[in-house]
This record gives sequence, C-alpha cells and structure tokens, in this order.
Amino acid sequence: MNGFRVIAGGLRFPEGPVVLPDGDILVVEIERGTLTRVRPDGAATVVATLGGGPNGAALGPDGAVYVCNNGGFEFADIGGILVPGHQPHHYAGGCIQRVDLATGKAQTLYTHAGDIALKGPNDLVFDGHGGFWFTDHGKSRARDRDTTGVFYAKADGSFITEAIFPLQAPNGIGLSPDGTKLYVAETFTGRVWAFEVTGPGQIGGAPGLLGHPGALLLAPGGLNLFDSLAVDGEGHVCVATLVNGGITTVAPDGSAVAHVQMPDPLTTNICFGGPELRTAYITLSGTGQLVAVDWPRRGLALHHG
Repeated sequence: MNGFRVIAGGLRFPEGPVVLPDGDILVVEIERGTLTRVRPDGAATVVATLGGGPNGAALGPDGAVYVCNNGGFEFADIGGILVPGHQPHHYAGGCIQRVDLATGKAQTLYTHAGDIALKGPNDLVFDGHGGFWFTDHGKSRARDRDTTGVFYAKADGSFITEAIFPLQAPNGIGLSPDGTKLYVAETFTGRVWAFEVTGPGQIGGAPGLLGHPGALLLAPGGLNLFDSLAVDGEGHVCVATLVNGGITTVAPDGSAVAHVQMPDPLTTNICFGGPELRTAYITLSGTGQLVAVDWPRRGLALHHG
C-alpha cells in the first residue's frame, strides 16, 4: 500500500469525513465545534458552527448533512497530541443535528428517544429506507461513565428508538453491502459486533449473556481501542484504531485480519472517495490532519453519498 498524502493540517481534532460530489471533503472539528469543508488543495472553511462536540457526519436523503453531537470534551495537549477526556463543565447533553450546506443553518432533530436522553452521539450510517443508525458513546466523568447503546431515527425528525442496549462505549457503525448486517465497534473493549438487521430500526436474535444479540466479529486484544469504521465494497470492516494508531480490517467472516499503521495514536475515522472509491480518507485527530491513502479494495458507495 502506498504511503499517505496529507490533504490538510492544523485541524482541531477532525473526525467524521464525508466526501462531497464535487471532491471537497467535510470534516467536523470536535474541539472547535464546527463542520468544516476541506478543498483538495487543503484550504479549510467553516460551514457551520455547531457548538458542543460535533462528531460523526453523513449526507442524508435531502442533501443535508446529519451530525452526531457528543456535547463536547475536556481536551488536553499531551506531548503534542490533542487528547479528548471527560465530560466538559459546559456540557448540556448530546443531540442529532441537521445542517443545510447551502446556508450553514443547523437545527436540532433529537435530544431524547422517549425518556432516554442522548448522552454522547458519536457516529451514524444511513440505510436504504431514509433512516439512520447511530451510536451513543456516552460521557465519562472522574469516577463513572454512561452505559449506552445504538439508536435508529428517521431523517425528518419524526421517529427515534433505542435499538440495541447495553453496549460498552459504542463508537463506529456501518452496514454490510446488502444491508443485512449492522457493525458496531466498542472503544475500550476493542471489539466489533455484528447484528442481524430485520427491518428499519429492527435487530433480530435473542439477547445473549452480555444483554444484546450481537455476534463477535473482531477482538484482536492488546492495545487496540476502536473508533469509527467504514465498510468496503467487498464487505471488509475497516475500523479506525486508537493507541495502536491505524486502520484494522477484517473480512465479513471474521478472517483475514490486517492492520495499516498510521503515524498518529488517535487515528479516528475512515471514508472512501475518489475514482472508483479507491481512495481512503483518514482523520489523524491527535495531530489535526486529514490524509489520503490509496486503498487495495474499492470502498462501498454509501446511501445518499
């Protein structure tokens, strides 16, 4: 695999890359609280100031960008690496936001699912029905953290439900090419789970000993903490890996595990774009960079992408 190319630097904990039809790339800057457009020459401009902690992002069926807002972090600089920490003093809850790219206007779609407050929405993926699945990573404090799960919501703001509970710091989320499997990465356990999708917002199977019906897809052990993920055109799950910074890939049957090393312990997100979706765009959040890598397999075309 060829080395990476730096598209942009100086970003304030970038995540949630989205490749636009014109070749520009959207990222969120979590510390800065913005949705930011990055041009191929590296020029970055703010599309919307969202506050809190904008995290995962995706294009919706109406052409707007939908953003998981985690409510923010306390950040620290550790040896030149920007590191997110506990729930900030200004925390006011998490939410799902919709951003009009033409105007930069943002609206809040969801703050609760019934009486369940959203704590730290992290990442999302749209299905072929116009709805989206999203993880709630929760928030941590000095001596406790939230137990959370996965939700499903409609893009028009009319419906939201908790679909999977409990999970331990769920983060990355993606769908198999045929839409029948939902993949969810847990950060601190370093695990990726596969769930059977039986309908919009519906998960099949009976809860197991851990309280949910997921099948374990990947658990490499060691210092591999998992962040966001993307699925390629052959169904491989490509999960951004923390501490052992890079992208860990696993075939849909759990075999053929590989790791692509990156020079940032906080490698957080991956998405696909470029000709034939052969370019992987990766966020190196600790060092504030968006980079591009020629990928050995074509990416999976996203719904509404």
